[in-house]
Amino acid sequence: MHPGQAEQLVVELRRAAQTLLGRRSIRDLQQTLSEIVAAAVETVPGASAGGISVSEDGIVDSRNPTSRGISELDRLQGELHEGPCITALESPAEDGVVMADDLGGADAERWPRFAPAAVAAGYRSMLSTQLATTGPMRAALNLYAAEPHVFDPEARLTAGLFAVQAAMLLHGSEQAVHLGRAVDSRDVIGQAKGILMERFGVDETEAFQMLVESSQSTNLKLVDVARWLVGEAGRRRARRTSGDGGRAGVPSGGLLPPDAQ
Repeated sequence: MHPGQAEQLVVELRRAAQTLLGRRSIRDLQQTLSEIVAAAVETVPGASAGGISVSEDGIVDSRNPTSRGISELDRLQGELHEGPCITALESPAEDGVVMADDLGGADAERWPRFAPAAVAAGYRSMLSTQLATTGPMRAALNLYAAEPHVFDPEARLTAGLFAVQAAMLLHGSEQAVHLGRAVDSRDVIGQAKGILMERFGVDETEAFQMLVESSQSTNLKLVDVARWLVGEAGRRRARRTSGDGGRAGVPSGGLLPPDAQ
């Protein structure tokens, strides 16, 4: 690591961390990830472009690329199921890093379909680092260089540090999404219980049991039964307001959704 590079790395990581503390929305998350990718490209010696690849349900998407060309190369690896990014996602080294020293040379044999496309786009070296995430989503930070044999052990370490920070962001976003879904589910179930309590004169425990029994008898998730019930009550209120008649609450035919009766 050349003189001053270590200091620059610390500065960039601290700056990204400080930015992260002020982020709250998914939109802000994507902006922060873009800033981390840009800082990695600026800090890792030889890197001239970069992006993040995310694999979900077997589909690889490009996120936060520094250019449209990088987005196309990242997506191409997904389409071909081949390239340093795919290797990093599926079978990386112990430190999570996969390096391509020369895509126009020996590394072309490792990725024979992707390598020519990367070289044609002006990139001879590539460094992909797996981002540790939970659940079905997998991701990798990809850095590209125009010249071969650019990335040395110091570059590998530096990229790994940026990858750790990006991984923490992605993990945090996953947890936020799960928490948001849990809160939404709790809210809609609460609304559904309120409708049943008003309609049938039952208490909260009995209303919840009605939802559970309906869920079991229809093989629908509890939250889906609740959403249907809340939606049906809303539609009946709208019809009553518009003068089409109808009574707000649960239809007299029962609790079950029409397609489950």
